[in-house]
Amino acid sequence: MLSVLPVLKHIKEKYSNASSQRMTQPTGSSPLQYVLKENLLRGKDILGIADLSPEEILLIIETAQHLKNNKFDETQTLFGKGQTLVMLFEKPSLRTRVTFEAGMTQLGGHAIYMEGQLGVREPVSDVSKNLDRWVDGIMARTFAHETLEVLAANAKIPVINGLSDLEHPCQALADFQTILEHKGKLKGLQLAFIGDGNNVANSLLLLAAKVGVDFAIGCPKGFEPCPTIWQKALDAAQMSGAKLTITNDPDEAALNADVVYTDVWVSMGQESDEHEKVLAFKDYQVNSKTLDHAKQDCIFMHCLPAHRGEEVEGAVIDGPHSVVYDQAENRLHAQKAILALVL
Repeated sequence: MLSVLPVLKHIKEKYSNASSQRMTQPTGSSPLQYVLKENLLRGKDILGIADLSPEEILLIIETAQHLKNNKFDETQTLFGKGQTLVMLFEKPSLRTRVTFEAGMTQLGGHAIYMEGQLGVREPVSDVSKNLDRWVDGIMARTFAHETLEVLAANAKIPVINGLSDLEHPCQALADFQTILEHKGKLKGLQLAFIGDGNNVANSLLLLAAKVGVDFAIGCPKGFEPCPTIWQKALDAAQMSGAKLTITNDPDEAALNADVVYTDVWVSMGQESDEHEKVLAFKDYQVNSKTLDHAKQDCIFMHCLPAHRGEEVEGAVIDGPHSVVYDQAENRLHAQKAILALVL
């Protein structure tokens, strides 16, 4: 497995008393040389965690931390020739839209925003073949995961999954960067996901299995992670030693957890199922009692947007265990790492 660079060792101690990154002057050498010498991901599609090896996952997280540590270094402008990313959105967005566009700007490139349902005005394959002639990469936030697969199959340029109904890999990579910052390690930790086995849960499950983090999901019957994803995670866990658990008891999932994570019960596009899902998940709110089952120094995570009083108690998401805004910030750095490595 790829060795972890010194910058990632003892991160918890290094950052525990640090001021905001925006207020800190850059230290250390520029990440430019490091990023450009690593060609493992150059030209690669990032459609999901399922497509990434443990070595590639660690490379992205390492690069993200390099870029974050050197945010104000002017030599961080990697795209001297002005690479362009097109951003295709079928769903509304705050974090994905702003962090990808800001990331391209900070790296010296440019982002083009396009919103609308793909495949309506013209076939997705035609969209992809046109974009392949004009830009250097495609980031798409879609409903159907198959839309991303069609984009990737018809373009030679990299295609990045900004979210689909199957996976949310950029979120999971930023989340594990955040976990590493707060816990100082990954392997051997316990991550509890309380709620729907949705796209976020799928990506967290796969990433945990690949890097040796124990993963337990507490969800109602019928709301488990995708069976295909679950099997891929079981296969990866055999290599990493991670323990994977599905339970219908949220307190059991949270027992001795280092990380407690939840997401909204009703995702975009599922509004017609809202009444049914609210009833099914009424006993799955993450609250102070949930955290009592976890470790005393656990952290709480949520990919946002959050519905306080529904999937999470306000006192938890706004309390001392919460790192949700660290997660949100790291979306910028993790995605900059992906862009720097694949474009």
